[in-house]
Amino acid sequence: MRRWQDTPRNKARIEIIPMIDVMMFLLVFFVLISLNVIPAQGLKMQLPQSGHTEPIQSVRNVVITLVGDNTLQLEGKPVTLETLPAALNALGNTHTKLNIIINGDKAASLQALVNVMDALKTHGFESLSIAAKQR
Repeated sequence: MRRWQDTPRNKARIEIIPMIDVMMFLLVFFVLISLNVIPAQGLKMQLPQSGHTEPIQSVRNVVITLVGDNTLQLEGKPVTLETLPAALNALGNTHTKLNIIINGDKAASLQALVNVMDALKTHGFESLSIAAKQR
């Protein structure tokens, strides 16, 4: 009796190179998407224009944002007009001089700006600037 030779069966194996290619495409995709998403988390501001702007140089710049609905933010964290001087004093403990920049939306009211400036001047903050973009 004649026996035919059995063909050897190949074992199933996982191809890793196509899986690495897919993982690289996913990594590139998520990195590019995250680069576009991160700047969109901030507040969109439209600065008023001025013909006489100067670059601000100081020991420590602190930004107070006055949003169009007259709410305040200190370094991106919401604050009220009453708690603003105390929060600035807490920041001033690490640096001797603070340069306060008021970044106001052009839709914010002038009275809200004056209220912020009065509160800061009352508590002894002298270096105040208003952010504007060049025409």
